[in-house]
Amino acid sequence: MNIQSASLESAAKSDASHACRLCGSKVEKTFVDLGMSPLCESFVPADKFDSMEPLYPLHALVCGECFLVQLKEYVSPQNIFEEYAYFSSYSTSWVNHAKSYCEMIAKRLGLGRDSLVVELASNDGYLLQHFLPLGVPVLGVEPAANVAQTAIGKGIPTVVDFFGVRLASELAAQGKQADLIAGNNVLAQVPDLNDFVAGIKLLLKPEGVVTLEFPHLQKLIEESQFDTIYHEHFSYFSLITIEAMAARHNLKIIDVEELETHGGSLRVYLAHKQSQRQPTAAVAAILDRENALGFRNLDTYASYGEQVKRTKRRLLAFLIKAKDEGKTICGYGAPGKGNTLLNYCGIGTDFLDFTVDRNPYKHGRQTPGMRIPIYPVSEIDQARPDYVLILPWNLKREIIAQMRHIADWGGKFVVPIPEVAVIDPKEID
Repeated sequence: MNIQSASLESAAKSDASHACRLCGSKVEKTFVDLGMSPLCESFVPADKFDSMEPLYPLHALVCGECFLVQLKEYVSPQNIFEEYAYFSSYSTSWVNHAKSYCEMIAKRLGLGRDSLVVELASNDGYLLQHFLPLGVPVLGVEPAANVAQTAIGKGIPTVVDFFGVRLASELAAQGKQADLIAGNNVLAQVPDLNDFVAGIKLLLKPEGVVTLEFPHLQKLIEESQFDTIYHEHFSYFSLITIEAMAARHNLKIIDVEELETHGGSLRVYLAHKQSQRQPTAAVAAILDRENALGFRNLDTYASYGEQVKRTKRRLLAFLIKAKDEGKTICGYGAPGKGNTLLNYCGIGTDFLDFTVDRNPYKHGRQTPGMRIPIYPVSEIDQARPDYVLILPWNLKREIIAQMRHIADWGGKFVVPIPEVAVIDPKEID
């Protein structure tokens, strides 16, 4: 990505306001202030256990013009993403979601051997691998070299680079233009939105289609999903903001779907403004709903901070009571969102003995900030805790299905978002 990133030094000198990364307006209104927090994917290796960690403000603002909810850029994407701890393939449900998408979109767009699918932030090939049996040529773009190597090992051509106008121009000059551009959970991670979307426009064929998936701001607000906010996510989107973003780059929304992934997401379909493709009724329906909910009114965003504080107090009240009763508690998962929750709520080893994760990259490390040790999943069977706190709560069904045997010793699951919920595996059909 050809990003003109703010340096740490310039970020430190910035005042209370900053320019909206989409429309350029002055942004001053607070959405929610989650205090100081480390980078959520910066898991601490053993040789750094005694070292300091940098902390940055986790203060989300909202633009009064385009209503983009956003963080300032304190750290460049190069520092965050050139080596990344997140590998998509460790979530079975997410891989299945990707497979279903590939089969659906290939049929819907009539993709074949003469087509080209480009995925932006293609990670470890979790999605593009499903086009290979369909005979559809693919190209991944992934800035994290360690993750990209896994995709390349699967036979998926991958460019190790950041995406934007520069790279899009290079690919177009090589005759590589896309019938489909896919971007799953990448838009939030782009600090220079205009460079990114301008690159998409350059890379897209005249009748090509773009699909972008991202957590829906409506769900983030309604269900207190504050842990979705972390430094690696620069922006948070409503469909109203996506419409403004598309219009700035002579694109249009032609369809939108509501998904269950990541606690409630949108899949938005974009095309060139001049394209023959016409919008479905779903686009106007969701825009109308967001208007009715007040998403064009700053007052709608103003009360979110108090709502988040209530969610924090309720979770801590449960954990304090459980520990006072002598209960043992561990975590399941070490996701980015989990680290926002742990750091904002001040949950350390005084509450969680440890957490576990399926990703071997994280084993033997500690969570950033709160320094909770991360072990293989098998450690739960050894410790036999009374409660297992599910940190990637968006995957609770998958995790409960995998771990329902904790009922053998009377163990129960705890889901922290949107409200504290205790789930007894014995009561699940």
